[in-house]
Amino acid sequence: MLWWSPLTGETGRLGQCGADTCFFTINRTYLHHPMMKAFLFYGTDFNVDSLPLPRKAHHDWALFHEESPKNNYKLFHKPVITLFNYTATFSRHSHLPLTTQYLEGIDALKSLQYVVPLSSKNNLRRRLAPLVYVQSDCDPPSDRDSYVRELMTYIEVDSYGECLRNKDLPQQLNNPASMDADGFYRIIAQYKFILAFENAVCDDYITEKFWRPLKLGVVPVYYGSPSIIDWLPSNRSAILVSEFSHPRELASYIKRLDYDDRLYEAYVEWKLKGEISNQRLLTTLRERKWGVQDINQDNYIDVFECMVCSKVWDNIRLQEKGLPPKRWKAEVTHLSCPAPTMFAFSSASQCPHCPQAPRGNTMRDMWIPSFQQSRKEAQELRWLVDRNQNFSAQEFWARVFKD
Repeated sequence: MLWWSPLTGETGRLGQCGADTCFFTINRTYLHHPMMKAFLFYGTDFNVDSLPLPRKAHHDWALFHEESPKNNYKLFHKPVITLFNYTATFSRHSHLPLTTQYLEGIDALKSLQYVVPLSSKNNLRRRLAPLVYVQSDCDPPSDRDSYVRELMTYIEVDSYGECLRNKDLPQQLNNPASMDADGFYRIIAQYKFILAFENAVCDDYITEKFWRPLKLGVVPVYYGSPSIIDWLPSNRSAILVSEFSHPRELASYIKRLDYDDRLYEAYVEWKLKGEISNQRLLTTLRERKWGVQDINQDNYIDVFECMVCSKVWDNIRLQEKGLPPKRWKAEVTHLSCPAPTMFAFSSASQCPHCPQAPRGNTMRDMWIPSFQQSRKEAQELRWLVDRNQNFSAQEFWARVFKD
């Protein structure tokens, strides 16, 4: 098995996958070895500069991509995703689903370690906003900052990150690594609500932004995966932005919950009682073959490698019996994201203390044209790969921009 990586190295390692053994390496001199059966790709590193071509009939391609679509849009179009035989992605439909990759397990959701009693949260409201926002990846494809900026004109929001910042974290927590620190957890746990907005809108793309507040006893106000309802711990455990026509209506609803303890408590009742009613979530966590921050379980990279290893060996055994190999193929549903869209608010409200929208060219302006261009990139890449000859990056880009 050859990891097709920009990294280089001469050594390899044997992986024991049940009764099957495979050799894994990043050494590209093994490209034409007669025993080379599969090529493993990490999605963010997947590029057109050099692919293992010509691809032989027995060469399986396997894709591991758990990250945001903004890291490599071309993978999210049918011409490219269907190049692969096996996938491990955030989609529940992939061969190895990683949808719950940011959730340690059921016990983490039920834990009361960081829960702050509602009476204390009400007292803290004298100096804290009802809502907290913590983001430092500004203007991503989901356009979350535009929504939050508009929301700030209707309700108070404490924003600690680089995006729309109006409040500072303690100095020792001012780095990305601190997002899982005990001190950071205790600050966030003081709030009633958190704006849990993903950087992209894709089915089953659910990150720590959603799971973290549930673990801390904070109600997530969620925007991101359209399929999030399938993963809620209970029917009333998060507020979904998609159910409100405008930030003004969302702000009004949050204010109602903020002022009415009975209404608010309905969103944390599942947490306080330790009752998770979502059978899909419970079954997924119970049956997944990998762990998160658990030294007693394999990590998902190891499980991915063994999945490919075992399927390759299954086909070898079929061929030894004179039977045709089973052909696996990725489907469009294995990575499914719609084109980015931007919010367009024309609020009549004036909020002198709210962060102003940036002017001129910003990252926000590039996501839609980037996605549109990625469609063309996917088409041309598929044509070149199907031709099954080596090609240069220059040839690829010439085809993309030939019109």
